[in-house]
Parts: sequence; C-alpha cells; structure tokens
Amino acid sequence: MIRKCWILLSLQLVASVCALAQPNADLIIHGGTIHTMDATQAAVEVVVVGDGRILYAGSDAGSDTWREGAKQVIDLSGKTMVPGLIESHGHLISLGYSKLSLDLSDTSSYQELIDRVAVAARRAKPGEWILGRGWHQSKWTPQPTPMVGGFQTHTKMSAVSPDNPVLLVHASGHAAIANERAMQIADISLRSEFGEGGEIIKDANGNPTGIFNEVAQGLIGRHIPRNTPESDREALKIALREIAAYGITSFHDAGSARGSIEAYRSLLAQDELTARLWVMVSGRDPGLVEEWLERGPEIGTGNHFLTIRAIKLVADGALGSRGAWLLRPYSDRPDHYGHATVPMATILDVSQRALQAGLQVCVHTIGDRANREVLDRYEQAFGGERRSVRFRIEHAQHLSVEDIPRFGELGVIASMQGIHMSSDRPWAIDRLGRERIEEGAYVWRKLQQTGAIVINGTDVPVEPVNPIASFYALVTRKTLAGTPAGGYEPDQKMTRKQALRSYTLDAAFAAFEEHEKGSIEVGKLADFTVLSNDLLKVPEELILRTRVEMTIGGGTTVYSR
Repeated sequence: MIRKCWILLSLQLVASVCALAQPNADLIIHGGTIHTMDATQAAVEVVVVGDGRILYAGSDAGSDTWREGAKQVIDLSGKTMVPGLIESHGHLISLGYSKLSLDLSDTSSYQELIDRVAVAARRAKPGEWILGRGWHQSKWTPQPTPMVGGFQTHTKMSAVSPDNPVLLVHASGHAAIANERAMQIADISLRSEFGEGGEIIKDANGNPTGIFNEVAQGLIGRHIPRNTPESDREALKIALREIAAYGITSFHDAGSARGSIEAYRSLLAQDELTARLWVMVSGRDPGLVEEWLERGPEIGTGNHFLTIRAIKLVADGALGSRGAWLLRPYSDRPDHYGHATVPMATILDVSQRALQAGLQVCVHTIGDRANREVLDRYEQAFGGERRSVRFRIEHAQHLSVEDIPRFGELGVIASMQGIHMSSDRPWAIDRLGRERIEEGAYVWRKLQQTGAIVINGTDVPVEPVNPIASFYALVTRKTLAGTPAGGYEPDQKMTRKQALRSYTLDAAFAAFEEHEKGSIEVGKLADFTVLSNDLLKVPEELILRTRVEMTIGGGTTVYSR
C-alpha cells in the first residue's frame, strides 16, 4: 500500500513538473494546409506559438496538451499558411514616398504623364516642386516623338508646368526627366556637361532634353527640399502598411540612408515597427559607410526587428535607362555601353574591409560587364577561394556565359527579382538582342545549377511589392498578361518549391538568419503568411488570383483581409 502511494505521488510530481516546464500557448493555428519549408517535415497540421516563437509544429494529435489555456486559436478554414515571406531587395522608405508623390507606374503613354503633370501643376502653389516616379518609356504606346537617346524630351511637359519645377524619376530609379523650370533652378544649359557615371542627354543642337541618367540626376535632385524626420516616419508607416498587406514579414532594405535608419529606430522604440528589417547601409553616403566599417554589424535589435549588417554599393545603372554596364554596346544604341557608377577600386576596398568587420557586401549589378568586374573584386577580396561570407550581387540580371559558374564557385548569392523578367523581357530583347537574352539574362536555373543561392524580391518601388506576381514570373516565365504561351526561355523556370524557398528559407540564408526564420520549425520566430490558395498546387491560371489573407509577425496579426 505504501509503495502504491509513493508511485502515485511520484506520477503526480512528474505531471506537475511537466506542466510547469511547458509554456502557455499564446496562439494555435490549424485547419488548413501548412507548408513548413522544413526538410524533416514538409507539412504539418498544427502550429503552436508562445512568446513570439514556435513551440510546436506537427500533427493535430500531438497538439492536445497545448489546447487548454491557449489565448487565441486561428482556424485557417482550408487556406494555406507558409513561413513569413521575405522581400530580399526593396527600398522601404522610397515605397512610402512613392505613395506621397505622383505615381506614374501605370502610365501607358507620354501624353498620360503630361496630363497628370498638368493636373498637379494646377493644384500646386507657384514654385512648389512636383515630384513623381514610375514612368517607363519602353512600355508606352505609341512611342513619344521626338525621341533622343531612347528617351522623350521635356518640351511638352514643360509647357503644362511653367511655374513649377518638375522631376519625375524613371521606374528603375536610374534616370529622371526634369522640366525647363527645374533645369533653370539647377543652372542646366547648353554648356552643361557631366563626367563619368552618368549623362545629360542632349539633342542634335546640344540642348538638354530634360533626361538625366544615373548619377547626373543629382544635378537636379540637390535642389529639391530635403526630407525631414517627420516625413521619413510618415513614409515608413505607409510602407509598413503596404508590405503587411502583401504578406511580407521581413524586408531587406537595399541601401538605407542615415535618416531612414533613424526612422527605423524611432518606430522600433514606439513598438510600431511591424516588419523585421535587414538593412544594407547606403554606399551613397561614404561617411555612413565608414561608421559601420568601424562599428561592425548590429544583429537582432528589438527582438530581431532591426538588423544592420551589410553595405550596399551601386556598380552600374539599369537596363531600362540604358545605364547597365555592358561588355558589348546596346543593340538599340550602338555607340553606348552604359555606365560604371562607382570606381571598382572602391568596391574592392569596401569588400576587403567589410570582411574584417564582419559585414556583408551587396552590390547593385545589372550589366554583364558590371557583373564580371564585381565578381573579379569579390574574388580578389576572397583570396581566390570560395568563402562563406554570403556576399551578394543585387539583380545579377544579365550575365556573360563565362561568369555564370563563378557565383557557385565563389559562394556569391544572386539576389534577383522574378518580376523584372516578366515586366522587362518584352522590351529587354531590344536592348541586348536575342543571343545575349537567351544565353545570360534572368538565368535563375543556370545559377542554381552552379550551386548558387538565388533569392527573390520586387525592387519596390520599381515594381509593386507583390510576392505573388514575382512567384508567378519565376514558375511561368510569362508576363502578368500570361504571354507568351510557353514562357520566355522556359528552360529557366523555377519549380514551385524553389520559388517558395527563394522567398523564405533561401532569403533567410542570404541574411545569416536561417536559424531564426524562413521555415516553420520549433524555436523559430512565429512569422507566417496565410494565402487564399496553395501556391504549390493551384493551377497556373489561378496563381495571380491568390490573395494574402493574413500576415502574422511574432505571433501577432499585423494584417487581415
């Protein structure tokens, strides 16, 4: 009898200890398809969250002990949940500011742009700047007349805005058109010239056309009133709401200025930072770069809501503005090779010093010449060996055949944007010609076959921050209108699982964060995206109809449709 009592008492004691050892569940999610991106269990039935992290991920039967006392239960009602989506290359505060200025991304003709400027000029006070972004001359029908150097001229736009300076940035961010009043303020005339890294496009008589390419944009931009801390915070809040609605729980900010970083810290201190930010310090501010090379990385501030551990440099321009630096001239501008926008010696110096400081280097590199030059500098900094430092090339859009294997050989991550292929491919062939397009443009699968990690994003505000559109481009190689039938260069399509990894686990790897996020595993951060359709199984024609139903960061719902 005494022995039985001791056994019973021991069992009760063990049960009490187990009950004390198991933390309470803040959230239980069940009732739908849950893709984990975990190699050990691809799908689970239930996820349990406590204190912002995943406590359990497994079968429904194994979750019984968590049910009692759970604070919240979400029934997916047949919808699909995936790890929180990670935007691997975007410009967060620029997204917010793009919503505060003229949005020209949907203009289908130059006349439509002129009409919008005319409306803005009627509403503006005399002398007030009119700013906008998003136009792309290669997407307009009909093409403007006249065209100089592949761009429209300012004359018609200036006619509707005589009293207001206007600067409208190209969709790529690598060119801009200014009106006559803006050029007068900046003292731009027939005599004005610009050196390396950009150009003032002029007509046959030497008159500025209003187009400023690459670094030359600064000739006008320096006269625009500066952003304030208050406007930065406003733009940031707008951007955070936007990315939450698209299911983005983490955002790789590709080139943060000092003011942007201050805005991030301000919202973090107020508990208003609703997405986890992984920040590349902008190379456009050499003083800021020097500070971080001296300081080293900042990792996981505020429960992993702010990490600053990379430097962003810009090696060339964009294909749309003919600023991408090429080995051979542009097919539609035979006298032009694009622009190198930073000295290669700077890239080598920053790479070598970043290795010592424990920082990653991320270089905007689009043209095949720029990609080769940057890979050369990385290889030199690495001492000719593959390194696990996870340096990145941002965009890697057009590569020479000889350089494709070097990504895998050197361990360089290709940070690409699937949507750029969908959006740009119809006109990019005019820039590069068929041979260069087919051999080395948007070659995701060729890069993966070398062992390189390929990650995904949108380059927002260059494109809308819509991961579904970028996913669709990766797996179909089509435009968003569904053309062509078989996709462009279909041998470069990603599988659906590869495409989802590029937005989750591979994106986390690119930030040294694969142990914190990117998959649904016990111990990781409770960041999830709930979708209306199962992207791994839904028919191709329904992918673009998929909607974000809910965005969850750290176990807290930050967006619900």
